[in-house]
Amino acid sequence: MKALHLPLLTACLALSPLRAQTPPEDLAKRVDALSRELERVKGELEARPASGTVLGGYGEIQFSHFTKDGAKDTADLRRFVLALTHRFDDRTELVTELEVEHAVSSSDDKGEVEIEQAYIQHRLSPTWSLRGGLFLVPAGLLNEHHEPTAYYGVERNAVETAIIPSTWREGGLQVVGAFDNGILLQAGVSTGFDFSKWDAASTEGAESPLGAVHQELSGAKSHDLAAFAALNWRGLPGLLLGGSWFHAKGAQGQPAMPPMAATLWDVHARWTPGPFDLSALYARGTVADTAAFNQTRVGSPTLVPSRFEGWYGQAAWHLWSSGSYALAPFVRYESVNTAAAFEPLAPASLTPEAAPAERIWTAGLTFNLNPHVVLKADLRRFRNDTAQNRVNLGLGWAF
Repeated sequence: MKALHLPLLTACLALSPLRAQTPPEDLAKRVDALSRELERVKGELEARPASGTVLGGYGEIQFSHFTKDGAKDTADLRRFVLALTHRFDDRTELVTELEVEHAVSSSDDKGEVEIEQAYIQHRLSPTWSLRGGLFLVPAGLLNEHHEPTAYYGVERNAVETAIIPSTWREGGLQVVGAFDNGILLQAGVSTGFDFSKWDAASTEGAESPLGAVHQELSGAKSHDLAAFAALNWRGLPGLLLGGSWFHAKGAQGQPAMPPMAATLWDVHARWTPGPFDLSALYARGTVADTAAFNQTRVGSPTLVPSRFEGWYGQAAWHLWSSGSYALAPFVRYESVNTAAAFEPLAPASLTPEAAPAERIWTAGLTFNLNPHVVLKADLRRFRNDTAQNRVNLGLGWAF
C-alpha cells in the first residue's frame, strides 16, 4: 500500500497550484485524469502476484602476503555463495544459501560445498514471524550479516571467527519479533554441539572451540537440543545495542560422555554518528564438566577449555565519496583467547596452563565501487604469533 502514496502525493502536489490558476472546467478534467491514473496504478499493484523468486549472492577473493614467511603467501577465492529466496505468498518464503569455499571441492582439495541457510519463514502478524530449518544463529554483529560489503577488513574479525564461530548455523525453530520501538527479539530451540567430535590431536579446537564441535545440521546428533535468545535495539537513529545467549549440552546421549554443557553469550554495540562508524563487542564461552573428558586425553595438544573469550573495538571513518565511489579507512583492536581457563585435573600438575590472549591490530582501507562491490586492503599485526603478521588485499561483492 505504501506504493500508492507516491501517486497520491503527486496528485496533491499537482493540484495545489492549479486551484489558483486553472479555470474550474480544466481543473475538473485534470482531477478526472488523475483519478483514472490512480485507479490504473492501483489495479496494477493488486494484480501483481504475491509470490516471487529472487537470486542473490556474495563472494570474496583474497591475497595475503605474510611479512615474516613468504612461503605462506596465498591467493584464494575464499567464498562463492548463491542465495535464492522464493516467496510462496505474501506471508511465507523460503531462504537458502549455497556456498563453495576455496574454489574447488574434491578429495584432494581443501574446498567445501555447504548449505549455509535453508529455512522457511512465515509471518504470523506484522510483528511476529516463525522460522524453521537451517538458519544462522543470532549472535554478535557479524554472524547474520557476514557479506564482505557488510564488514571492514579483508577478513572477518577474529573474535567473531574464533569465539563466535563465523557463519554459525543450526537447525531448529525460531520465533522473531520486530517491534515498532526498534526492538528485535529472536529466540528458539535448535541443534547444539557434539563434543565427541573434539579431536585433541588437532589444532581445530584451539582455533575455535565451538567451531570444532558444532554440527551444521549434517546428520546432527539431536538428543540434547540447544536454547538461544537474542535481543537487539535500534530505538535511536544510528545506534544499535544488543546481546545474545546460547546454551546446549554436548553429550548427545552417548554413555561415555560427560554432559559438557556449553554456554556462549555476547554483548555488542554499534554507533554511526555522522561519517563515523564505531562498534564494540565482547563474547564469552564456558564449558562445564570438561575435567572427566580431558583426564583421558592428557598429553594431547588441545584439551577442551572451560572458558574462552574475546573482545574488540573498531572505528571507521567515511572519509570521501563521489557518485557511487566511497572510501573509508578503519582501525580495529582485538583480544582473543580460545583457552582462557581449564578445569583442574588430578593430580593438579596435569592441568593445562591457560593460554595467553592474542592481541591483534588491524588497520586498512575500504573502497566501494558502489554499494555492491568493494575493494579492501589492510595490515594485521599479531602480538604473540608474529608469524601471522600479514598484508591482505581483497575483492568482494554482494547483491
